[in-house]
Amino acid sequence: MKKIFVLDTNVLLNNPRAIFSFEENDVIIPLAVLEEIDNLKTQGSDLGYNARETSRILESLRLKGDLDQGVELDEGGKVKILINGEIRIPENLTSNKMDNRIISTAIHLQEDNPERNVIMVSEDINMRLICDAFGIKAEEHNSIRLSEEQIYTGFRELMVSSDLIDRFFENKSAAPEDFDKEVRDKLYPNEFIQLTAGDRNKKTALARFDGNNLIDLKYNQKQPVKIRARNREQQLAMELLFDDELRLVTISGKAGTGKTLLALAAGLEKVVNEKAFSKLLVVRPVMPMGKDIGYLPGEKEEKLAPWMQPIFDNLDFIVHRNNDSSLIYQKLQKEDLIQIEALTYIRGRSVPNQYIIIDEAQNLSLHEVKTIVTRAGENTKLIFTGDPYQIDNPYLNFHKNGLNYLAHKFHDQKISGHIMLKQGERSELAEIASGLL
Repeated sequence: MKKIFVLDTNVLLNNPRAIFSFEENDVIIPLAVLEEIDNLKTQGSDLGYNARETSRILESLRLKGDLDQGVELDEGGKVKILINGEIRIPENLTSNKMDNRIISTAIHLQEDNPERNVIMVSEDINMRLICDAFGIKAEEHNSIRLSEEQIYTGFRELMVSSDLIDRFFENKSAAPEDFDKEVRDKLYPNEFIQLTAGDRNKKTALARFDGNNLIDLKYNQKQPVKIRARNREQQLAMELLFDDELRLVTISGKAGTGKTLLALAAGLEKVVNEKAFSKLLVVRPVMPMGKDIGYLPGEKEEKLAPWMQPIFDNLDFIVHRNNDSSLIYQKLQKEDLIQIEALTYIRGRSVPNQYIIIDEAQNLSLHEVKTIVTRAGENTKLIFTGDPYQIDNPYLNFHKNGLNYLAHKFHDQKISGHIMLKQGERSELAEIASGLL
């Protein structure tokens, strides 16, 4: 028996093509959902884009048949817009909330179709809880949800013999044939490996898989603008940040692990000292997501200042550590070597020959990540940094956000690399608080 899936507004705002992901089952879009979509379609944010894209998809389906009767999908099911002539809100739910009208649609669909499973699909936890209270099955849309096993860390440890480690140090490389087939088949390009001897010697060696062999690290001792790596994962991050063959780098980690500082230091080194790129572009989403910077007084730079202050703080730290006035933001900006922008201003641009850092990337949706990556021109390197444990976007979570999804989708590409930082280096207090609170 075909199931009936009732879509909440946030499912379509997160992924307009979710309509086509329910195989041969029927998809119901309540009228209240269309009303919410219509209210958002004029926004210039990602939500506005997805609202307009949803309307375009539904219009293309409308041209094939009557949506109030149901239009056949290629997957075998039907999509239908349900208009309740009489809105029957269950007791204890108020009728002035759109969510309650959507829940009402699911409840009465179940009453009218007792032989079929009616399932509410929503990204809203409270919506799912209320549905559960009324006996309606509810679930999160899982088309882009990553499981725990799919969260890519970019690092693994392998237990090997001391002899193999000795040969690795001598040759600066090791062939995959030195490992079991099960291990060889699971190695990803630019994945970092710690080789650990299983005997009393406890020898270790750090290596990177280049797609063919395990090779010695090249850039882990780099100290860009006098910023040095303080732990193993930061060393591995340096390896990714300085390898010009890698065009996409993702760095995740909890607060205080040094993601943004390392990326900025490497970017300044590459742009100012090595002149490998023409400009350092730092992009940050203006949170909460979906909101513009509004009608605040002042020029664009003055409006952006509160959102970009963490970037300025890191730049100040670098300047004072180097005691070098040439690294001051205003001087770099005047020489057109650095630019700091809100995510809003990167749309529609093509950015060649730039070192681009996208900070707070955990708050980006899949569409926003795609928008940014597709802006990259020739000789541009993209660095995405963020803390997937601290997400402000109400439609995203640890298992469903642009940063983790990007690392997962690109983990088998030779032009990309990822590392998850684990150890906090901001201060002893910050590290303890991050673990306890």
